[in-house]
Amino acid sequence: MNSILFVCLGNICRSPIAEGVARKRLEELNHDIIVDSAGTGSWHVGEAPCKHSVKVAQNHAVDISNLRARQVKKADFSAFDLIVALDQSNYRDLKALGCQNLVKLGDYGFEGADVPDPFFFDGFEGFEHVYAMIESCVDRLLSSVCGDTISSS
Repeated sequence: MNSILFVCLGNICRSPIAEGVARKRLEELNHDIIVDSAGTGSWHVGEAPCKHSVKVAQNHAVDISNLRARQVKKADFSAFDLIVALDQSNYRDLKALGCQNLVKLGDYGFEGADVPDPFFFDGFEGFEHVYAMIESCVDRLLSSVCGDTISSS
């Protein structure tokens, strides 16, 4: 496994958090796996992650402030070894575009549950809930692909 792409809808909330958590864990383990994130939609291309995502990541010693949203492209399907959808809607959209090397993040610890968009929660607590879910699933995903036992810090 050389590369992983996390994909959500706009690439300003969930997938940048997943990218940041994965980068931090892989750095801690001294693994050289390329990690990126993208969105299925184009609304936020070039934008930084939303302020609540930056804040919740920062609260957990993960810096995603320098990331910028981009839209997934078909070339990503061959450029990345694994594409990780954050919810079923993104999974369906990626499948419809022809993505084959695809999994859903919730399959790694939440029995296939979607990682919900935190904007549908009231307040910052939704971002904390989503961060905890992403962190747990990313740890299990990386344990699976790297062969190391990874636990949340």
